[in-house]
Amino acid sequence: MTDRTPAAARERLVASLQRRGRLADSRTADALLSVPRHRFVPRASVARAYADRPLRIGRGQTISAPHVVAAISELLDPAPDARVLEVGTGCGYHAAVTATLLEEGHVYSVEYDAELARTARRRLDTLGYDVTVAHRDGWDGWPDHAPYDAAYLTCAAPSVPSAVLSQVRPGGRVVGPIGTDEQRLVRLHVDSDGVERETHGAVRFVEMRGGE
Repeated sequence: MTDRTPAAARERLVASLQRRGRLADSRTADALLSVPRHRFVPRASVARAYADRPLRIGRGQTISAPHVVAAISELLDPAPDARVLEVGTGCGYHAAVTATLLEEGHVYSVEYDAELARTARRRLDTLGYDVTVAHRDGWDGWPDHAPYDAAYLTCAAPSVPSAVLSQVRPGGRVVGPIGTDEQRLVRLHVDSDGVERETHGAVRFVEMRGGE
């Protein structure tokens, strides 16, 4: 980190995202200012924790660039009391940002890799975030806590898993990277009559593991 303290580095990052038009919502800005990204990356990457770039976290996975976390958070726009499903806990950073957006709600996060799930659960508990983590195949969602007000993917799938979609209540949203060779960030509005789809630009995520 080029700044003397992590808090100063976060302030510089958020200011940069705002100047570049990558961050508009004040709630999301406050969440990014609050969550200590340097606590979610490997020790060797701490100096780069507040660069706007993805970083490797081991097990073939990455922590998303902050501007991508901001984009998904703004598209999801969860109500303060929302029940949110996250598919792909990874290191737990994105779940921590989402939990910070919620006052009375809760994040339920599933992770395909057992070691990542254990590490993220321990880290989130230590840091005091209201997130429940399970080692599960994300293609199945997490029906035990459905229906959700919103859901999002932190890994790319050819299409939104049907199980995840079915676990979101009418009026809810699903956000995530969709595609294989070419990925697009997609937001789905779930209604009793069907699903409305919006596309919000090109992205690059690791591929979702497991399968239906």
